[in-house]
Amino acid sequence: SSDRVVRVIVGHRPFRPSGFVVRREAHGAKTVIHNYGHGGGGISLAWGSSALAVQQTHGLLPDHAAVAGGGIMGLTTARLLQDAGWQVTIYTRDMLRHTTSNVGGGQWAPTSVFEEDAATPAFLAQFRAAARISHHAYQNLGPGYGVRFIENYYLGEAPLEAPWYLRELPELFTSVAELRPDQHPFPVPWVRRVVSMIVEPAVFLRRMRDDFLRAGGRFEIRDFRDRDHLLAVAEPVIFNCTGLGAKALFDDTELEPAKGQLVFLPPDPAVDFITVGGGSGVSYMFPRSGEIVLGGSFQRGDWSRHAEPEVTDRILADHQALFAAFD
Repeated sequence: SSDRVVRVIVGHRPFRPSGFVVRREAHGAKTVIHNYGHGGGGISLAWGSSALAVQQTHGLLPDHAAVAGGGIMGLTTARLLQDAGWQVTIYTRDMLRHTTSNVGGGQWAPTSVFEEDAATPAFLAQFRAAARISHHAYQNLGPGYGVRFIENYYLGEAPLEAPWYLRELPELFTSVAELRPDQHPFPVPWVRRVVSMIVEPAVFLRRMRDDFLRAGGRFEIRDFRDRDHLLAVAEPVIFNCTGLGAKALFDDTELEPAKGQLVFLPPDPAVDFITVGGGSGVSYMFPRSGEIVLGGSFQRGDWSRHAEPEVTDRILADHQALFAAFD
């Protein structure tokens, strides 16, 4: 109910219809390696996409590297570079608590990453590789990094086609089943159960920051005005993990924001599952150790940073209807 709302926040997913960019480029004496544009799948794909980006250093001797961007993509890239012997500085405009990554939902489901009719076969192969690498990496981290397995319930008025990642990567999901009405408590006629992971961003990002610092990394607060400003850093190799910032820095006209609004409620230990769907919009509910997160918006092209009361009301109404029959 509205009187239980703790806060409402807004974040912007960096979305590209043709999918995220992992690519190496030469800019004079500098080598730039891009790793951005993951839409709603940044947390899910972070380890894998960053591993593919670090592979782009093939032929370069480990030296000093700059990572532009202090969100989850920048942190995972930096840690993998450190493991490969590089000295790394993360240049970031915002520290962790102010990044888009910190307001992500955290369900391990690389969704809203691309449009199927816009993605090339080469990108889809890249996507599969990133998803498999990332899934394996998160399994190795476990609860100390805010990672655990959880049941997901996809809800609808009629059977829905499985999302691309579930069709193409079935080995990454377990306990997949379509449930009869007598097998679930939800007030909808169709339910698909899937078991996957959830990543709690606040826990994960803090642990990653600490690991990065312990390995000798350093942060520098820097808001890059333009590409020349970025290329002026001392390091010869630069990883572009700036998310939406890449639109201006590297003239990526395809990149656009997908605004999302989250409603936070106090935690409830009895809620140990995720729901997706079952409402009038893109509704979802994620339980965390410190809060329950309700979401339900994917507003492409919307750069506004204010929370919209009507979106909050819709998200609450969808979930009120969904859980009204629960004891």
